[in-house]
Parts: sequence; structure tokens; C-alpha cells
Amino acid sequence: MAASIAYVGGHLQYGVNFCMGQSYKQAIWVPSVTFNGCLQRELSWSCGVSKFLQIRKCNLFRSRTNENWKSFGTVITSAYLRDGSTKYFDFAVIGSGVAGLRYALEVAKYGSVAIITKAEPHESNTNYAQGGVSAVLCPSDSVESHMQDTIVAGAYLCDEESVKVVCTEGPDRIRELIAMGASFDHGDDGNLHLAREGGHSHHRIVHAADMTGREIERALLEAVVNDPNISVFKHHFAIDLLTSQDGSDTVCHGIDALNTETQEVVRFISKVTLLASGGAGHIYPSTTNPLVATGDGMAMAHRAQAVISNMEFVQFHPTALADEGLPIKPKKTRENSFLITEAVRGDGGILYNLSMERFMPLYDGRAELAPRDVVARSIDDQLKKRNEKYVLLDISHKPREKILSHFPNIANECLQHGLDITQQPIPVVPAAHYMCGGVRAGLQGETNVHGLYVAGEVACTGLHGANRLASNSLLEALVFARRAVQPSINYMKSSSLDLSASSLWTRPLVPKSLGSDVMHKILRITKEVRKELQSIMWKYVGIVRSTSRLQEAEQKIGKLEAKWETYLFEHGWQQTMVALEACEMRNLFCCAKLVVSSALARHESRGLHYMTDFPHLEESKRLPTVIFPSSHTTGTWSSRQLHQQPIVKSMV
Repeated sequence: MAASIAYVGGHLQYGVNFCMGQSYKQAIWVPSVTFNGCLQRELSWSCGVSKFLQIRKCNLFRSRTNENWKSFGTVITSAYLRDGSTKYFDFAVIGSGVAGLRYALEVAKYGSVAIITKAEPHESNTNYAQGGVSAVLCPSDSVESHMQDTIVAGAYLCDEESVKVVCTEGPDRIRELIAMGASFDHGDDGNLHLAREGGHSHHRIVHAADMTGREIERALLEAVVNDPNISVFKHHFAIDLLTSQDGSDTVCHGIDALNTETQEVVRFISKVTLLASGGAGHIYPSTTNPLVATGDGMAMAHRAQAVISNMEFVQFHPTALADEGLPIKPKKTRENSFLITEAVRGDGGILYNLSMERFMPLYDGRAELAPRDVVARSIDDQLKKRNEKYVLLDISHKPREKILSHFPNIANECLQHGLDITQQPIPVVPAAHYMCGGVRAGLQGETNVHGLYVAGEVACTGLHGANRLASNSLLEALVFARRAVQPSINYMKSSSLDLSASSLWTRPLVPKSLGSDVMHKILRITKEVRKELQSIMWKYVGIVRSTSRLQEAEQKIGKLEAKWETYLFEHGWQQTMVALEACEMRNLFCCAKLVVSSALARHESRGLHYMTDFPHLEESKRLPTVIFPSSHTTGTWSSRQLHQQPIVKSMV
């Protein structure tokens, strides 16, 4: 990849010069990868971005109010401004999961908000989250205990300040959801029913049966629909961030999106942009993520010069429903794997191989309650040793009424395929589930790109470290979405909109000129290439890895991408052309390469990243992996923005 990668010892570092008078710290550089000779200053992860923006604050706001950015004011408008296919907002939110919706509801009190979502608003990873949200709500539990569980699960790679913030503020975020109308399960005593999941030392999982994400999404969407300052643009696929260069600073001014129903390119100019676009599960063939999870936000941010971190840590959920083990097979292949929540094991579910031998105690003293990375590797080992395709998760020894009340969605899904989970074990297999890495963010969701904030799975806040603790994802999304609000408002109030700004960037083209026959061929080839990339990732960059196999993956992906791009451009495709399938493929390639490059850089086994040739955890390598911005002009189509970055000069 045309990017610079380094281990950074718990310190946020950028390719810019800092003037803080702090001591220098030597980073552990990856062999054969250079970083343009830039000096690095010592900064903590969690305060690094915040301090960076604070230092640049005066210059930043001055550069946003210059001759190219005429004042438009910050009056709240119930209707967005439009100029043909250009729309102007105070805030643009990319994604309609819990992070995007929660943020939108807060910033809408101060300005106009556009929520840009790829499919229907409810189609997000949030909607598929079954287990719940972890928070300290029981008197016998403590923030310190939740922090410890998070850090242990994260293989001690977590940023402690980030962990403290999330575990401390989490309970208030849950109470806010309840006040907004989210309905969670209660026990016989009238208090919230708190479940326990793998890696947790206490019962602290707030849930709505096994459909928690769906209930949270429902409550938030209901509030969004009733907010006059929020406009939701469904079926709008985010193509690229609109950025400019101001000296060494990159500034975000909004995004280009493709209306996939009308095939119109719509330009959103905004003062502040929040990326809350979810993960990249579809770089693998089997994933619990919905079809929309193609790594769009991570890829867009990387192309826009944002710093990326810890992409090697891909969480494979240990227990997705194994369709081939069902009595009645689904009539067609699922678009995404059906998740069997962690809470099944937390409620006493036991894992067996097909000989009905319980195997988890052989691998870990915590047995079925071990963290996900341990359980997933254990299942993977059993499948390879025994040459079997799935294992069995049995909860049938529990009372029927309890099973049906706690897991109605799972029970119903299995029953449709001839399996009664109150009497029979569930066939399960690991599937790609969650990206612990992403766009590197500070404690307020800020990035190194001015005007760009991140929250949810697309972000890497340092909370998860090398492995996410069960039910910490929705919690992180809620906490960081809320923390990004005030700095976003401050930035918005100090910024201005320019009604002529739309002309600063070349507009993407819909490839109507190619004709239907050519487009049909391109889409057919793209579909085949997508499957081939997923196959490479599963075979070479899966649960268990090695340097030689990662290198082979790197070569195969490079050749596959070059072959695909050559086919496109030989058939009349142009640099600025856009189509949903081609742009998704572009993002999948970008994210796959980020994962492989990061994995090759980590010469140890830690958390979700297990290397057969580096099987042990190395204390000296307890450092986050960082991918620095690459050149604007080099690399493949997937690595470049469609437009040329305009240069914006600050006023003196």
C-alpha cells in the first residue's frame, strides 16, 4: 500500500510538526516502510487529537472564514438549502445506526442536519445487534470492574482514558435512551434485567430480549422523524468526502453521494461531518453484518488523509448460525449470517463438537464465558482438527419458558428451519462480526481532518484494544456520539457556508454513456471479483494467520485489484465515474488492504490477531498500529479520491 505504517507506543502521532515542547519518542517502524522523514512528538492516544485541534484552533477557524467561504450564518433552518443537486447543511451525518442518530438528535438543537444513509434508515449494524448494551447499573458492580473486564478482553492494548470515559458515562447514556422511549427487559423485582456475557465478571447487559439493537434503533428513529431540523436521505450512498488542503491541514467540507434510486449524484456541503457508517464485515464471505457494511467510511476517510489504526483486529463472532447444520436448509444463501448472541453462552449455553464432547474447558479455564477471540479460535481449531463444518451450542437444558422469553428471535428463526432450540443444540460457526480498528479518534470523536468527526464501528477510539468485550459496541457508539456534540457545535458556529463552494470539486459522473451492455459486463465482473476478494480474505487473513499467508494475500489482492481496474478502464470507465457496485468494490479493496498491511506489521499474537509464526504475546509490541495518510496522486483507484483537492489559503 502507498501508506506509512508504524507501531506507536500508546501515542497518537501524525505526519505534521507539533509545537508543544514535549519530548520525542522513538516509534517502532515497520521494515521497508518510510514515513516521509517527519518528526513525531509524544502524545497520549486519547488526548492527542484533542490537543492537536486545540493548538490549531485559532488558525483553523480563521482558515474556515476566508474569501472562499462567505458567511452564511448559523441560524437553525427547518428546511435544507439547495442549489440543484447541491444541498447545504450545518451538519452532515453519514450513517443511520445508533451513533449517527444519537448525534443528529443533539446537534439538531443548534442547526440543520442531513442524515445520509445507504439503504433504509433502519438497515444498520445497530439493528442486527442482539445481545445488549453493557453498563454498570447494579450496586454490586463497579466502573473499575467494567474497566478491568474491557482491558483484559482487549489484551491490554486498550487506551485506559478511553475505557474510563466509556465505562463512567455509559450508565447515563442508557438512562437517556430509556427517557427517549427505549424499552428494555425488567426482572420480577421491577428493575432492569441485567444479563451476563463472555468476558464480563458481573451481570451488566441491558437488553430487549434478543433484539436490543432493533429496539434502540426504533426509539431513535422515531425521535429523528419527529425532529423538524433533521432531513433523512435514504438510499444515498456516500462516495467520497469533500476535502481541501490548507497548508499541512486537511479540511472536510461535506460529501458526495449517489442517490441509488434516481442515479443522481448529490453534493452535500456542510460545516461539520460525522462519519458513523459502521464496519467492513463484507470483506469476508461470511459475516453477521448487513449488506451495507462494505467499509465505506473507513475507505473514504483513508482517501481523505485521515489516520487509520488497529485494522488487523477483526472480530469473528464465535457463534453465527451454521445453515448447513439445520434440519431444513434455507432456500437461498443468506446475504448475512444469522447471529446467535453471546448471551446464549452467558445464560449457560454449552459448546460441543459433533461427537457431543464439550471442548471449551480444554482451551480456557473460563470455558464458554471466555472472550470472543478465545472462543472463536477454539472453535476454529476443533473444526480443522476434526474436519467438520460446524459445532453445536446447546441451551436446551435450561427451562423452556426462560429460553423462549430471553431468545424469541433466535428460537423463531431456528424453528422456521425445523430446529427447536428448547430441545436441540444449535449448529454454529464463526463469522466476521466487528472491526476493532478504524479511523483514529480522540476523546471527543475528533480526527486529524478538520471538521470530520467519527463515532461507532467506523472509529478507533482505543476502547476495544485488540478485542472488543461483548456488548461494548453500542455503548461506545452512544458515548462517543454524545461526546462529539459540543466540539461539533463549536466548530459549526465558527464556520461558514459558501453557496458557490460546490464548484470547487469535480462532480462524479454516472456512467450512462457506457451503455447497458457494457455496464452489465462490468457489474458481472465486479460481482465475481467481490467473491474472489472475500475468498482470499477468509483463506489467508482469517482467524489464524501467518506471515507467508498474509504476504500471499497481499500479492493476490494486488493482482486482483489491478485486473479489475484494468477491465473497467478498458471498457470506458473514467476516474470520476460512480456506480454503487463499483464504489463498494473500491471500498472493499481499500479496507482489505488496510487489514492485510496492519496484520503484516504486527509480529506477535494479541487478541484477535493470531500468528502461527509469532504465537506469543510480546510486551514490547503492546502498541497500536497506525496507518498514516498516503499521497493524493499515487495508488490505485480505490486509494484515491475521485476529485482533485482544492487548495484553500488562510487569510493573514
